[in-house]
Amino acid sequence: MRLPSLRFFSLLLVLPLLAWAEPATTVRQVEVKKAPAADAETIGQLDENTTVDALERKGGWRRVKSAKGEGWVRMLALRLGGPGAAKQGDSGVSSLFNVARSGSSGTTLTTGVRGLDPEMLAKAQPNPAELAKMEQFAVTPDAAAGFAAKGKLQAKQVEEVK
Repeated sequence: MRLPSLRFFSLLLVLPLLAWAEPATTVRQVEVKKAPAADAETIGQLDENTTVDALERKGGWRRVKSAKGEGWVRMLALRLGGPGAAKQGDSGVSSLFNVARSGSSGTTLTTGVRGLDPEMLAKAQPNPAELAKMEQFAVTPDAAAGFAAKGKLQAKQVEEVK
């Protein structure tokens, strides 16, 4: 009799971890995507300072749940910790926990995307439309020289870092 009740209580301890969501707030107006990709279908939009539950993470994206529904947003558009994460003037015990958690103020926005994994590289496909967008940012050497001259910038030789 004792063994089944131990399993039951162990299951009760694990279940909350399976549905764990971290409170977060949007730092700006953000598009909500159907999948974790820039070219995925936009299914909605969240205003700045919208409270969400941050769920699963894939690369630089987080799946979020809000009152409007569920979808994917860029991680850099979120401040983890919810609306009270960036409190000013904390004192006493709460400020001690903020320092331990994320520096002196308790306000941190970071992301750690390490790049492409082998599976992503194997599935990579060329995207001519995105390449065309990138080519629109190119400038001529004359335009670059003109910009440098306006800013009083001068050419400087630097050694190659080895």
